[in-house]
Amino acid sequence: MNASAEPGTVYLAGAGPGDPNLLTLRVLRLLETADVILPDDLVSEEILALAHAGAEIMPVGKRCGQPRITQAEIHVLMLEAARAGRSVLRLKSGDPLIFGRAGEEIAALRGGNIPFEIVPGITTAFAAAARLKTPLTDRSAASKLILATAHHAAGKLELTPKWTGAFPDDATLVIYMPGRKFRTLADDLIASGIDAATPCVAISKATSPDEQVYSATLAELEDDGVGPAPVILLVGHAIRIAVDGARVVEELIRL
Repeated sequence: MNASAEPGTVYLAGAGPGDPNLLTLRVLRLLETADVILPDDLVSEEILALAHAGAEIMPVGKRCGQPRITQAEIHVLMLEAARAGRSVLRLKSGDPLIFGRAGEEIAALRGGNIPFEIVPGITTAFAAAARLKTPLTDRSAASKLILATAHHAAGKLELTPKWTGAFPDDATLVIYMPGRKFRTLADDLIASGIDAATPCVAISKATSPDEQVYSATLAELEDDGVGPAPVILLVGHAIRIAVDGARVVEELIRL
C-alpha cells in the first residue's frame, strides 16, 4: 500500500483524541501528502500544523447543533475534489467509524464511484481510559463494553441511550457526546436499572493540555462539576480502579 495520498482518492481517517502523539503513522503520511484536508472541529491545531504547506485545509466542523456546513455540502466537497484528481483527507476526531457519520459519507462516495480508504484512529474512550490508568474491562468487574451516544439525528429526542432488558452489572458503559444535563442523564441511567452507587468518570478535552477529570458515583454526578465540551462519560464498576486506586493496590498486595 502506498503511504502517500493518491490522486482522486478520499481517505476517511481518524485523528485520534487530540494529542498529536496519538496519531497513527498512516494518518501522519496522509497529512504530509494530501491535496485537500477536510477536518472536523475537534481535530486539534497541533495536528493540522503537521499538514504540508501546499495543502488546502477546509474546516467542515459541526458543533453544538450549529453547523456552518451541512453534511450534504461535505459530500459535494469530497466528490468534486476527488473528481478533479485531488487527494482528499477527510479527517475526523477519534476513529472515523465511531459516531462520526462515516456511514453517510461512505454511501456518498460509493454513489459517486469515488475510490476511498478508511484509516482507523484511536477512539476517545480508549485514550481517556489510558489517561486514567484504568481498564474498561476487568475479569472481576466488567466482561462487556458498551459504546453509546446521547447525541442523535434530527427528530430523535432521547437524551439517554436506550436498551431493552436489565443493564448488565458486568458492563462498562461509555457515552460519547453526553450533552450538558449530567444530573438528568444520571437519573435516567439509574431509572433504567443501573445502581446509583456505580462509579463514573467524566473526562473533558481528553489528552489535551486542558484535560479535566471529574469522578463520582451516578448518585453524585452533577452538571456543574464537569468541565467544558467535548466530554466523554465512563460508567461502570471497572472504573472504580481509577476512582479508588489505593484500594485496588491493597487488594493486589493481599493476592
